Amino acid sequence: MHSLIELLVNHRSERSFTDMPISDEILNNIVEAAYRAPTSVNSQQVSIVVVQDQARREKIAKIAGGQPWIARAPVFITVLLDLRKAGTALEMLDKKQVTQETIEGIISGSTDVGIALGALMTAARAQGLGIVPIGGIRNDPDAMIELLNLPLHVFPLVGVSIGYVDQPSSKKPRLPLSTFRHNEFYQTAELPIAIASYNQTISAYWQDIGRTDGLPWGENTATYHKYNYFPKVKPTLIKQGFSLKE
Repeated sequence: MHSLIELLVNHRSERSFTDMPISDEILNNIVEAAYRAPTSVNSQQVSIVVVQDQARREKIAKIAGGQPWIARAPVFITVLLDLRKAGTALEMLDKKQVTQETIEGIISGSTDVGIALGALMTAARAQGLGIVPIGGIRNDPDAMIELLNLPLHVFPLVGVSIGYVDQPSSKKPRLPLSTFRHNEFYQTAELPIAIASYNQTISAYWQDIGRTDGLPWGENTATYHKYNYFPKVKPTLIKQGFSLKE
């Protein structure tokens, strides 16, 4: 197996980090990988904020709902949906930007953020580091906006903690591949059987690693998907100028 493919298929989200610093050279390589990632129509509607200061990482850990690994890992990178750059370019031409008022603008920008996040994670792991993506910053996006001094038309979508691993995590099993890969058309008939099987698989995994609070996948997923998990996102988006008119 090619080393890059092996790296990707053996993904683990790490939550135990040493305090060993990341060199500027390695960090710059990671940033460059995300910087060069593709964006829709070359809009470059992604930016990042790199936080290495301990006190600021501790604040982010609290904002994200109390995730101590954010404070422990030496680097936290917030990946931003950034329409400020394009808006500035249009202002220079005496034109008005409307992308931030559309659902398509948010979907397109969020897609590009995801691509950049993938590049960050892959580049970090390729250099012997561990990562864990953090969606919890959307728990209180207003606080993140204030902490990072974000202007209008910029929103903190997701972050990632990066550092050298202390105690490696285990590889978590997934739903059967048949629930992910659909040939020619989406196939629903086998979903209940596949999910029932996976409920047993993930329950056995929790037991194997000593997680007494681990739930079957369906029950665990229900705790997140039966309500709006981060209700502050929409009002903060609107405050940041994403009016969602179209």
